[in-house]
Amino acid sequence: MSVAVAGRSPTTFDIKSASLPLLTLRLKSPDLARLAEELLAQYGDRPDFFEDDAVVLDLSTLPAEQAGAEIDFQQLGELLQARRLRLLAVRGGSAAQHEAARAIGLLQAPDLRVAQAAAPDAAPARRADSAAVEPPPPGALVIERPLRSGQQVYARGRDLVLLAMVNAGAEVIADGHIHVYAPLRGRAIAGARGWAEARVFALEMRPDLVSIAGVYRTGDEPLPPSVWGQRASVRLASGEVGDKLIFEPVAG
Repeated sequence: MSVAVAGRSPTTFDIKSASLPLLTLRLKSPDLARLAEELLAQYGDRPDFFEDDAVVLDLSTLPAEQAGAEIDFQQLGELLQARRLRLLAVRGGSAAQHEAARAIGLLQAPDLRVAQAAAPDAAPARRADSAAVEPPPPGALVIERPLRSGQQVYARGRDLVLLAMVNAGAEVIADGHIHVYAPLRGRAIAGARGWAEARVFALEMRPDLVSIAGVYRTGDEPLPPSVWGQRASVRLASGEVGDKLIFEPVAG
């Protein structure tokens, strides 16, 4: 026979499990000056791009010869804070690095799982990753006018659809996919908050820069004739040799 008895619970608080949206910064070098330069190159002069997002620093991606390097976590935290990123915890690294991180109040996150992109194929790239990134909700920001040099559009938390040309020097950013039903000649940054499944589509692919989840390729690296100036798409793939941007023709 089962028996039900009255229980007691605190009247002033409850403790429940919770999940937080976290970004992961996968550190590939302890050179913070270089990190500052590349953050500027990736996000430009946009201090409001992030919204006080919590960041876990992943030290497991440091090269073997730099794995135990001394890191100024205070300086790193200030560097990220300038972009409205809040350094919360550290994953991986040496015992000395853990001690230095704890000294300024950082947490340890050994069980954090980092999201990976799909299987590899072709083309080079560079990476800044995120943890357990959910796809943006349905919906899109639709822009009908051409974008001139110096103009910028950001579809926060959704896809971006452009019905007119993105001129050289213009910049389009989306947390989801980017669809350009016209020539793409400026900068296109999809999966801006780390969603690795994002894609970029264009009726005429001639970008100054294209980026997905932090992996980017500039116009200084020529695209093959099969996609340059053609109807094409871009996706991200990850493998043992690193992250790659895959440029593919799209049938008309």
